[in-house]
Amino acid sequence: MDQGSDGLSRRGVIAAAGAALAWAGVALAEPAPRAPGAPDGGPAPSGPGAPAAVDGGTPSFTAGEVASAEKLVAVEYTPKERQQMLRTLGDQVAMVTARRRIPLESSAPPATRFDPRLPGFRAPCAKSSLRRSDARVPPLPSADEDVAFAPVWQLSEWIRARQISCERLASIYLDRLRRLGPNLECVARLTDSLAMEQARAADAELRAGKYRGPLHGIPYGAKDLFDTAGTATTWGAEPYRGRVPNKDAWVIQRLREAGAVLLAKTSLGALAYGDIWDGGKTRNPWFPEEGSSGSSAGSAAGAAAGLLGFGLGTETLGSIVSPSMRCGATGLRPTFGRIPRTGAMALCWSLDKIGPLCRSAEDAALVLSVLSGTDSSDPGSLDVPYAYDGRRPVRGLRVGYVNSWFEGNEAKPSDRAALEALRTLGVKLVEISIPDLPYDALTPILLVEAAAAFEELTLSGRDDELKWQAPEAWPNTFRAARFISAVDLVQADRFRRKVMEAMSRAFEGVDAVFGPSFAGPMLLATNFTGHPSLTLRAGFEEIAAPRGLDEEEKPPAAAPARGPKHRVPRGVTIWGHLYDEGTICTLGVALERALGVWQERPPGG
Repeated sequence: MDQGSDGLSRRGVIAAAGAALAWAGVALAEPAPRAPGAPDGGPAPSGPGAPAAVDGGTPSFTAGEVASAEKLVAVEYTPKERQQMLRTLGDQVAMVTARRRIPLESSAPPATRFDPRLPGFRAPCAKSSLRRSDARVPPLPSADEDVAFAPVWQLSEWIRARQISCERLASIYLDRLRRLGPNLECVARLTDSLAMEQARAADAELRAGKYRGPLHGIPYGAKDLFDTAGTATTWGAEPYRGRVPNKDAWVIQRLREAGAVLLAKTSLGALAYGDIWDGGKTRNPWFPEEGSSGSSAGSAAGAAAGLLGFGLGTETLGSIVSPSMRCGATGLRPTFGRIPRTGAMALCWSLDKIGPLCRSAEDAALVLSVLSGTDSSDPGSLDVPYAYDGRRPVRGLRVGYVNSWFEGNEAKPSDRAALEALRTLGVKLVEISIPDLPYDALTPILLVEAAAAFEELTLSGRDDELKWQAPEAWPNTFRAARFISAVDLVQADRFRRKVMEAMSRAFEGVDAVFGPSFAGPMLLATNFTGHPSLTLRAGFEEIAAPRGLDEEEKPPAAAPARGPKHRVPRGVTIWGHLYDEGTICTLGVALERALGVWQERPPGG
């Protein structure tokens, strides 16, 4: 069955996988957890929950325990086979326990790395280049609110022309962050002293005739999983409240070199999932009764509410796309490896991607022009040129779509209007098909990598400190993921290669693919294949009650309507070829102009 008709949500994938793994109750290779606060490298576990030890420390098992454990990995052995493996199982567990005595820093990546490029890959461009669109920059408005909601491509020109000072612009945003940020619960902490210092330095450089480029003096917020030297970076999670790094993340350093001004560390769902963090629940600026989705929650809400010039976020499986949909931001998820992740919290080494959340597609293109690069400390980063031409005609570009995505109740009028707008722009719409594969079978890769990244929380019992403890939340997911066998993980990785090949074929003959943001398997599949995406506002819809974590999740049927309907934004997504973010941004700019809704502001802003 084509998943496109059902649309498996990000939350649903994780919850379903976690539930499937956790139904049986005997662990084959899981020693008893450490007591809370016990050191990582302590003695081998003992007690009722640990396997019995023989021969000076090798644990032993019974045939009955093996038979029960078989249920966890969906296999069945004969009594003779169980007896034969009893001694070797003990040796295997001893090896695992020995490894746990060696501490692994959170910054240490695996020896293997994911490369999204298949054999024969050719970069879309030979060298990096940047050409802005020909859109007219209006005069500097007199009202601070109008300045705050201006896109980066306008702010940049006002600064370059010395129509507004960097210090004045930073002050406008800091005032809004102080007044409106608490209502949205989107700020983990302000970096106001640093911001004013950076803004004054940017002004001094302008007076001296030094202009660093399109982000010179532009205020931004960074998701609170990017290290900032001397400023707490706590990942939105209670166990890390005292964490203060001594070095900036690569992207923070790169933005400082570009002259950008750091206003705040923005909220994120704890450990990069959801919109619940140790300081509250980040809100949708269009409808504050509901969350902003996650996990780049604060960056999306802050950008959409005019509290930041732009926000910096990350995506593993929907954390840029989903809050962009909810808040009406423009979110660019670059190709895997486009931006180095050095100094960013690791969740899944083969999936994590860094990208901007903005108010326009050209803003996203400008931010990416600064952040594209490589760093030897991130083995997943790749040096591939990035080119954006904002004046490239879109007429004649071939854009693929799946017809069923725009039919039925799941499709909205704004989805269909956006498709028609592309046709009006002279884009050649090409109907394509997405291979019918069990894409959710990729999810064990995410579950295992995330559980490995936060193994210490699980084994120490400190996962109980996290506020969100639902079945689909990280604590339960991390525990259940330990029952995914290594053999099945390797097989999932092999299947990932097949999905890469299938998606490569789906993109043949088109310059990009277009559809509703949660259409079919696209969110899940393209995150695993590493393809870039641009999510932008296409229109609005009305809802009567707050929605769940993901855009397509509805409240329970029994939940009563809470009064009048609320007008909230609705987005669409353009997916591109590997490392061809320039094309999807050019399409995004043209589509934004045709639809004419990106400038609208949330109420009460």
